Amino acid sequence: MEKGKKSKFNFTEIKIPHTYVIIFSIIVIAAVFTYIIPAGEYDRYENEKGITVINPDSYHSVEQSPAGFLDVFDAVPTGMKDTAGLIFFVFIVGGSFQIITGTGAIDIGISKIVKVMNGKEKILIPILCFTFSLGGAFMGMSNESLVFVPIGIALARRVGFDALVGTAMITVSMAGGFAAGIMNPFNIGIAQGIAELPLFSGVEYRVVIHIVLLTILSIYLMKYADKVKKDPSKSIVYELEQEEAGDVNDITIEANMQLKHWLALLTVLIGFIYLVYGVFKYEWGTDKMATIFLAMGVIGGIVGGLNPSRIGKEFVTGAKSLAFGALVIGLSRGILVVLQNGMILDTIVLSFSKVLSQLPPQLTAVGMYIIHAFLNFVIPSGSGQAAATMPLMIPVADLTGVTRQIAVLAFALSDGITNSINPTSSNMNSYLSLSKITYPQWLKFIGPVMGMWFVTGLIFVVVGNMFGYGPF
Repeated sequence: MEKGKKSKFNFTEIKIPHTYVIIFSIIVIAAVFTYIIPAGEYDRYENEKGITVINPDSYHSVEQSPAGFLDVFDAVPTGMKDTAGLIFFVFIVGGSFQIITGTGAIDIGISKIVKVMNGKEKILIPILCFTFSLGGAFMGMSNESLVFVPIGIALARRVGFDALVGTAMITVSMAGGFAAGIMNPFNIGIAQGIAELPLFSGVEYRVVIHIVLLTILSIYLMKYADKVKKDPSKSIVYELEQEEAGDVNDITIEANMQLKHWLALLTVLIGFIYLVYGVFKYEWGTDKMATIFLAMGVIGGIVGGLNPSRIGKEFVTGAKSLAFGALVIGLSRGILVVLQNGMILDTIVLSFSKVLSQLPPQLTAVGMYIIHAFLNFVIPSGSGQAAATMPLMIPVADLTGVTRQIAVLAFALSDGITNSINPTSSNMNSYLSLSKITYPQWLKFIGPVMGMWFVTGLIFVVVGNMFGYGPF
């Protein structure tokens, strides 16, 4: 370093341990907590809306159940068993998408888009971000983003960006919409139901939050994408991009679409439409979605001109490439397994609610927001967290003068924003496995956005609390 020049901090140069090391370390810490935190639980019941919630006055101590040495290791296979459906879903999505990719249809289709958008590639970022954010905002889409990740990555790479941009355009934008929750039935809907608020009331304020969050994301992605396009070596996943470049089919922009390519793309389109219809009409889970995706891959491969052996080979190639990330899903579930088996999860929730009740009234809303960020690491399900915490937070809000609407907003924003960096989130681990991005790489990339989002969310909570964001 030259004399007189100060070194500039670079967030992307922080050395972060391997993903498996991070998650297993948290499992060990959780196991240690089972010896320190008193065991206890709440009684649960189904309310008039059919939601299973806790009875806030029913907490009682139970026999201590600390995790033994082998319990720490047992949490991993148990977590994999609990998330088996999602793990196999990732394998099937990866294999099926590779079959479609093998037909050449997606490469040619994306090449045509690139030709149309030549010189205006960055416009794709805000367009896709706001489009996919609507799924999270109005329909609570989360896991459903997985099926669009491979296409987002393929499109991003063709216009000179990288897998990080392609993944974030789909998943983080959906998470932003989920967090703002304009009419999200899974966080706002359930929380307002428990709080006895009019369903989706206060929507105007959440629309403003939605716009602000997505604007921040779009600007950040556009700046990063522009940097990578000018110098690919600036990509945080440069090595991954170099590896994947060797696997991309040698198809030029001038390649012609043949009938088999149109048929393959038509199969994908019909498959996606049917998936969306089934998810919202029949509430399909990942098992049914995997079935449809597998059928889409096989049928698309056949009409796309691949023989049965080639289809099998492509499927294995796609599934094999996602083994690292798919296993992360089960590994991260091990954290929740240890906390539940140790009977300390409800004690943690109770402790946080007691902390809030001791805060000055003006800080209670801030405390709710921050505490939900921590709780999201032990209760990564938005609906599950609402059912576990809202029956406790609403009485605290009433006692301290915080409106119930603010209590709901603090939960929804904190939960939704931290989902994109939560190492225990099965959804985040799923899309990282599909994109072959490691958690350390993802944290380096999306960390600044999450920091800006978290501060922005806190500001909205504070301002809303100052002005009595209602209805009550």
